[in-house]
This record gives sequence, structure tokens and C-alpha cells, in this order.
Amino acid sequence: MLQTNIGTLDRSFRLVIGLGLLLWFFLDQGTGFWHYAKLIGLVAIATAALRTCPLYTVLGLRT
Repeated sequence: MLQTNIGTLDRSFRLVIGLGLLLWFFLDQGTGFWHYAKLIGLVAIATAALRTCPLYTVLGLRT
């Protein structure tokens, strides 16, 4: 079981940023690296949904 290390404010921030990046990805008709880089929003949404961040675990952080 994954240990929760993301607080409510951090979780909300990740969710808003992640959804914003995905919305931008689908509305923008661009191509190339920077267009697909917006898919990093999926990582932000996943960490918000799971309430755990692997990087925080490695660094020993909790919010």
C-alpha cells in the first residue's frame, strides 16, 4: 500500500494544473515536443488521485 504524502492543498493544486494542461493539449492543434509535453498533466492527475508522490517519498517530504 502506498503511503499518503500529499496534503489537500497540494492535491488540489496538482489536479487543477493537470486538468489545465490536458485541456490545453486537446484544444491546441500543435505538433512536436511541446505539444506532447502537456501530457505531463496525466502525472499530476495520477499523483492527486493516488495521494502519493514518488519523488516526495524519495526526498522524505510530506505536505
